[in-house]
Amino acid sequence: MAEQCAVNVRFFVPPEDLAPCFTTFYRLETGLPEGESVVDYLQPEWANLRFFAFNPPIAEVLGGPKIGGARFQATGPSSLPVRFELARTRMWGIGMLPLGWARFVGVDASEHVNMITDGSTSAVFARFAPLCDLLCETGGEDEAEFESIVRFFRDLAGPPKSEARIRCIHEALVDPAVHNVEGFADRCSMSKRTLERLCSRHFGFPPLLLLRRQRMMRTLSAFMLTEKSKWSSVIDEHYHDQAHFVHEFHAFMDMSPSEYAAMPHPVLSAFMKERQNVMGSPVQTLDRPK
Repeated sequence: MAEQCAVNVRFFVPPEDLAPCFTTFYRLETGLPEGESVVDYLQPEWANLRFFAFNPPIAEVLGGPKIGGARFQATGPSSLPVRFELARTRMWGIGMLPLGWARFVGVDASEHVNMITDGSTSAVFARFAPLCDLLCETGGEDEAEFESIVRFFRDLAGPPKSEARIRCIHEALVDPAVHNVEGFADRCSMSKRTLERLCSRHFGFPPLLLLRRQRMMRTLSAFMLTEKSKWSSVIDEHYHDQAHFVHEFHAFMDMSPSEYAAMPHPVLSAFMKERQNVMGSPVQTLDRPK
């Protein structure tokens, strides 16, 4: 098992008409000797579609489903990490914002959280399987494949009825000043009951859990982007103390902060730094709605 991996990634900003639905489209290549692989952990995120030209990874939601050998791997919104073992490969990733889920998937997101599946055989994700024929070939040209993704999604469903409310909820969620459900509901000018219903359907989780996930991801992202940082220097201000943070980190990552810090992160470290440089945000959960 290798601990180092060459990572080459290109980010493509969705065009204006699709930007509210997606974080980014990206092409990623890993460089490893034949037979070597690396292990890393995806952090909690929104739904994703990933298409592998060859050597698809073995991936497992900690304490949940596991998949291997599928060239089209789809995940719902997550509050747990996904452990993956990855060899040399080429892949396209599509990060789907809550509005994208509502527009293109259209089912209750709360029924598909913390899951990973073979998208080509899933009733929920099979409509995206034709993308595999476009993206899972070797030797493709990045720009041509990006244009294929754009054309594909432009041909699908129109905006959902709840678009304005979804945007409002998302805007409030990514604001660090919003840190409790009462303030969340007030910012969106809706009752807590309505907020609960819309968050579960389109974002996958109740409002309180979403706020807790944001707080943890702000801290984790700051740690990953700061050389030789200590957790104590990056803990979000809304944690009561370090013990509170440790408890919450374990709830979302299924391990302690020190265990996570001691692990190599051969893919995520490089990916997050490049994403921050290019997109201005290291992870999709911190992306503002467009």
